[in-house]
Amino acid sequence: MNKLLLDLPTHFETKRLVIRCYQPGDGPMYYAVGVRNRHHLQRYESGNIILAAETEQEAEALVQGLYADWMARNCFFMGAFSKATGEFVAQIYVGGVNWDLPEFALGYFVDKDHEGQGFVTEAVQATLRFIFEHLGAHRVRLETNEANTRSRRVAERCGFVQEGQLRHAAAHRNPDGTFSDDVLYGLLRSEYKG
Repeated sequence: MNKLLLDLPTHFETKRLVIRCYQPGDGPMYYAVGVRNRHHLQRYESGNIILAAETEQEAEALVQGLYADWMARNCFFMGAFSKATGEFVAQIYVGGVNWDLPEFALGYFVDKDHEGQGFVTEAVQATLRFIFEHLGAHRVRLETNEANTRSRRVAERCGFVQEGQLRHAAAHRNPDGTFSDDVLYGLLRSEYKG
């Protein structure tokens, strides 16, 4: 099937969250989230797109680009927002690895003020439904740093199986300058519990 013909929801809900694609007008919010999480993201997410915005206007251009990418089915960036407060709690990323299989990559980060509350696990579980049911995935991959135990726990709680390890991954240097490894996870349609 042509990916442009997929009828995809632009938002979905869980018990505590509204998860939606970024859209025009989200720039000021996206900029504030980036500023608030700059230090928090440096260790494991230093290349995250949210850190690229130096002003609210640049953040607005970023979210408009992310919205255009969603509509073109290039990649899917989403914000997860608390139903109770409306606050941003996490970002979820889904990218096409191989549309012929199809296989997708999944990534996420939690807002520093919302760590340890289960929001990312809840958002990932809902996003897996989106990936398997709406995108028709056969396989989902996830990569995280070996030292990022919270991220690894999310992957394992959501049913991912560790498939390998990239030794001395250049993207993740420890604060002391030494290298660390990345852990590769995968989840097949046949393993997905829905």
